[in-house]
Amino acid sequence: MAKTTKSTAKPSTIKKAVKKTTPSKKLTSTFKKTLDPGEHLCSLIVDGMKEIKAQDIVNIDLRNVKNAVADFFIICNASSKTQRDAIAKKIEEIVYKAIEENPLHREGFTNAEWILLDYGNVVAHIFETEKRSFYALESLWADADIQHISAKGA
Repeated sequence: MAKTTKSTAKPSTIKKAVKKTTPSKKLTSTFKKTLDPGEHLCSLIVDGMKEIKAQDIVNIDLRNVKNAVADFFIICNASSKTQRDAIAKKIEEIVYKAIEENPLHREGFTNAEWILLDYGNVVAHIFETEKRSFYALESLWADADIQHISAKGA
């Protein structure tokens, strides 16, 4: 016959432990749109691109591509350096406001022909129109699922 033991933990201690493991309201509301944090981050990046009227926005889902460097590439282009800078800054602002995350790496701001914002599993690419054609990332990752995003509602 098994011997039962009575818990010596006080009820207030148990409540504190439960509170520590319960997600905050901010975290819960952040992930209401989607269960996948990478997809949520993609939607935030796309929102930033749309707000500054980026052209030809594409979401490349690399999750099913072997040896991919990230889960998603979000690509757009803009005709002027000023617009490319503004798109990058808007993306950083929107992402930080929503999930308090800064890019792990950012580059290309000096000449702004190709600005890259690396969030780990999601990488945003903001190209000068001719450079985008030259590097053709969409064709480089042709095995991935590619979604062209409409700029409507921007």
